Amino acid sequence: MVQLARFTLIRGLLAIFTLIIVSFIVFTLMELVPGDCAERYLAFKNTQGSGISIADIDAERVRLGLDQPYLQRWFYWIVNAFQGEFGDSCILRLNISQLLGQKFWLSLGLCLSALLLAYAIAIPVGILAATSKNAVLNNSLRLVSYLGLALPNFLLALMIMLFSTVYFGDSLTGLFSKEYRDAAWSVDRVLDFLGHAWLPIFILGWSATAFAIQTVRALMSDEIGKLYVTAAAARGVSGSKLLMRYPARHALSPIINSLGFDLNRIFNELPIVALILTLTEAGRLLIDALARSNDQQLAGAIIFLLTASIVTINFVTDILLALTDPRVRRSIVG
Repeated sequence: MVQLARFTLIRGLLAIFTLIIVSFIVFTLMELVPGDCAERYLAFKNTQGSGISIADIDAERVRLGLDQPYLQRWFYWIVNAFQGEFGDSCILRLNISQLLGQKFWLSLGLCLSALLLAYAIAIPVGILAATSKNAVLNNSLRLVSYLGLALPNFLLALMIMLFSTVYFGDSLTGLFSKEYRDAAWSVDRVLDFLGHAWLPIFILGWSATAFAIQTVRALMSDEIGKLYVTAAAARGVSGSKLLMRYPARHALSPIINSLGFDLNRIFNELPIVALILTLTEAGRLLIDALARSNDQQLAGAIIFLLTASIVTINFVTDILLALTDPRVRRSIVG
C-alpha cells in the first residue's frame, strides 16, 4: 500500500509538471503570433470603422497587462488557468470561461462517449477476431476494420448528411433542436440532446473503433501464443475462463494505457466534423479561433483544457493499471 501511494504521488507530480510544461508551450506560441492582443483587437475594431492610434494601442497594452515581463505574464496565466480562469477573448471581448461554458464539456462528453463506444465494440470483436478459426468471420472483421481506417470521419459525415437529406429531408446537423438551443437544462433538453448527439458520437468513434479492433486483435494474437497460456491450458483451464484470465488480462493493459492518446486523436477529428455537422461546441470554437479570428487566447484556453483532460485520463489509467496488472504492481515494489 505504501508503494502504491508513492507511485500515485509520483504520477500526480508528473501530471502537474506536464501541465506546466504544456502551459509554457501554449503561452509561448500565443506570444509568437505576429501582433499582440491589443493590436489584433484594435485592428479588428478598425475594420468596423473605428479609428485607432498608437496611443490607443499603448493604453490597451497597459490595460491588458501586456507591458509586464513575459515570464510574469505566463506565471499569472498558468495560476489562473489552474483555477479555470483564462481572461478575456482577444477578439470577442468576452470572458473565456463564460464563453466556453458548457461547450467544452459537451465536446469532452462527445469525445469520451465516442471513445467508450469504440472500446465497447473493439474489445469483444478484437478478441473474437484473434481467437476465431472461422476464415469467413476473420476476413469480414478485417474488411470492416480496414474500411474504418480508410474512410475518413469527415467523408462519413458528409455521406450520412447527404443520404439523410435526400431520403428523409433532415440533415441531422446540430446538437439541439431550435427550441432547446438556448434553453435551460431539463429532462426534455437532455432527451433532445441525446437524439442529436448519437450521430457525432458514431462518426467520431468510426475510425477509433477500427483502429482499436486492429490493436486488440494484434495484442491478443501475440499473448495467446505465449508459454504461460499453454501452461494454463495444460492445467485444465479452458474456454472463456482461459482467455479472460490470462491473455486478455495482459493484452488489454496497453489498451487501457492508450486511452489518453485515443482521446486526443478523436478530439483532433472533432473540429472538421463540427464544421460539417454545424455543431456549436469547443471544436468549432477552436477552428474559428485558429483559422478565422486569430484569437490565440481562446485557442490557448481550449488546447490547455484538452491537455488537462488527457493528462488526467492518463493519470487515472496509470493508477488502474497499478491496481489490476500484477506486472505493474511488481515494478512499483521494485
